[in-house]
Amino acid sequence: MDELPVSEGAISVDELRAFQRATFQKGSKTYFNSSIFFPKQVRERVFTLYAFVRRADDFVDAIPQDRDGFYRFRTYAEKALGIHLHHHETGLPAPEDQAVIEAYAELGCELGFNPAWTVAFLDAMEADLSKSHYDSLEECLEYMYGSAEVIGLFMSRCLDLPETAYEAAQLLGRAMQYINFIRDVSEDRGLGRRYLPLEGETEDIIDLQWAASHPERFSRWLVLHLNRFRQWQSGAVSGYRYIPYRYRLPIKTAADMYWWTAKTIEKDSLVVFQRKVKPGKARIILQFIVNLFAGAFV
Repeated sequence: MDELPVSEGAISVDELRAFQRATFQKGSKTYFNSSIFFPKQVRERVFTLYAFVRRADDFVDAIPQDRDGFYRFRTYAEKALGIHLHHHETGLPAPEDQAVIEAYAELGCELGFNPAWTVAFLDAMEADLSKSHYDSLEECLEYMYGSAEVIGLFMSRCLDLPETAYEAAQLLGRAMQYINFIRDVSEDRGLGRRYLPLEGETEDIIDLQWAASHPERFSRWLVLHLNRFRQWQSGAVSGYRYIPYRYRLPIKTAADMYWWTAKTIEKDSLVVFQRKVKPGKARIILQFIVNLFAGAFV
């Protein structure tokens, strides 16, 4: 690991944990509310992981995008992980981000994260600074490997799962990312982005007025993507058998909520223009209880 420069204002362990929790909760309420059911050690690992990935994502999702902030974050992360790539000399990230990166680096060293996974993730985040449209499924899959599938691989290490679980973990990450693309199609359009391939349709299909004027066509297009999500999600379910029962509950609960999101959107596809389809905390807790009594079996 490279020797890291340190700025003034380092934060305490308690402040770091509070920042990790708040970052995760703000960025992914569904998975956060499911992850609180993990045992304490695993929960802390997950909070450390997700604080890192959410902070990297925050820079590229900001309006306007914070390019310098992202490159400060990436450069510091590469140095912390001993990855010698194209460091951008743009100064240090904020003390909170330094602490988030250092905690992630320590976790990765402890659990054996493959450095290539982190590079793939950071490359995907960097792509959001310059690439805004994905016109083929192949392009989308390449992006999702770094933005989502490697998160499944990180989670496999956090849960001490065997390598035989990796393929299913990648599929679950891909499926969860894809349903987010479907759910956020209108929001992403507002940011000048489109992740979902057009599949031969017009670019106008993600415009509210066009979709409202052609509801059946828009619905067919969205259902095509929803079915793709379901195919990947179903493949991921086959990997649940590798997950110990005490870990399976929160993962299955989160996956069930994404399945609920897909079902809600399919009932009325134009809902994606009206609101962000997300389950409330009460629904998540209820599903956890249902899975608990069902034994979280597939």
